[in-house]
Amino acid sequence: MPTDQYHEPPSELSAETRTFARMCASLSEEAEAIGWYEQRIAVEGDEVAKAIMVDSLGEEYKHFCMELEFLFRAKPLWRETAQGILFKSGDIVANGEAAEAAAGGESPAGGGEDGGPSLGIGSLRSDED
Repeated sequence: MPTDQYHEPPSELSAETRTFARMCASLSEEAEAIGWYEQRIAVEGDEVAKAIMVDSLGEEYKHFCMELEFLFRAKPLWRETAQGILFKSGDIVANGEAAEAAAGGESPAGGGEDGGPSLGIGSLRSDED
């Protein structure tokens, strides 16, 4: 069965990578459904129909959040970055820049001085070392 969720040949991707791609596609589909329900609710005049749509919207929120949590568990750097942005007051862009820097966000494969992952705390070596 062909699919457009892969950008590389599926047979060359690990099962883990294929699952990750499926969950990313599902997350996108849930976000799209949320947008559709928001539009439908905004124009619906029948209160019973509107109540059903609001209930359905709640399901989409739940599914979106479950899929996002799955992806965060699969990619700790993504979670670390998100923790510096989500549910924070202040400027969203500034929070994003700070979270990216703190998570070593220059490169998902590394970012530390030695090419390893960065914890965003800087070097623990003294200048004399």
